[in-house]
Formats: sequence, C-alpha cells, structure tokens
Amino acid sequence: MIRGIDDDIDRLIAAALLDDGRSTLKSLAEATGLSVSAVQARVRRLETDGVIRGYTAQIDPEAIGLRLAAIVAITPLDPAHEYDIPDRIAGLTEVESCHSVAGEDSFVLFVRVASPTALEELIREIRKRANVSTRTTVVLQTFFERRAHPVIGS
Repeated sequence: MIRGIDDDIDRLIAAALLDDGRSTLKSLAEATGLSVSAVQARVRRLETDGVIRGYTAQIDPEAIGLRLAAIVAITPLDPAHEYDIPDRIAGLTEVESCHSVAGEDSFVLFVRVASPTALEELIREIRKRANVSTRTTVVLQTFFERRAHPVIGS
C-alpha cells in the first residue's frame, strides 16, 4: 500500500526529483530548508512507501534502433482468460506499457520495435501468447510523452 505524500516538504522533494532525478541531497536540502540528513530520511521514506518508485535514464528510442512505435489494442478470444493477458505478455520487452481499458478493447499496449517487419512479428507473438485479436495503430510522430505528473496539494 502506498502511503503517499505527507506535507508540502514532501511535495517539494517529489517535484524537485521529477524535474531532475539526479538532484543531490544538498540541493534538495537547500530547496526545502531542511538539513541534508532530514531530506535523506524523507527521500528514503518516500522510496519505502512507494511514492518514489525508482530512478531512470530517459533514452532516445531511435538512438538504440527502436524507430517504430505503435499502439496495439487487444481483445481476448476467450473472455474467461482475460485477466491473465498481462502475465502472458509481460516477458515481451518490446511492450513498454499495458493498460486495462474500458470500451471495445480490453487492453491497450504501447510498443516500440526496429521495423515494420519486427512489428508484424511482435503482433504474431502477442496473438499467440495471449490468445487475442489485435488492432494496431502505427505512431507517425510523437510530440510529447512521459510528462512529469504535477505534485499537487491535497
């Protein structure tokens, strides 16, 4: 269970880390007016409580050969097996995210691959592993993604 953000100081720390995940404890202390040790304790608590889930580098997908992005909507062929679909496709590294959705489809996936041929192979593998029908939309251009969530008051 995620405990959450307790106060404005936690919000300041979270906002600073959203802006720059490599912020130092010293810079966080300066931003909050707390000591380095107090900030460190808060950051550790936010990590332990699941508010801060990790720190990552954002890599340009094209720089590592993933030039094609697509959105794959999937619907189970057998509705009795709908809720094990995420487990069936979790091992496919090309699938960046899997969302359960309301509407015509059951899940929507965001995928990245090197080429149209690789996308076709991935779709075949998704269909085989998960026993689903698919509907695919190729992304032509991305204007923004991975926007930081605003850290708002309660």
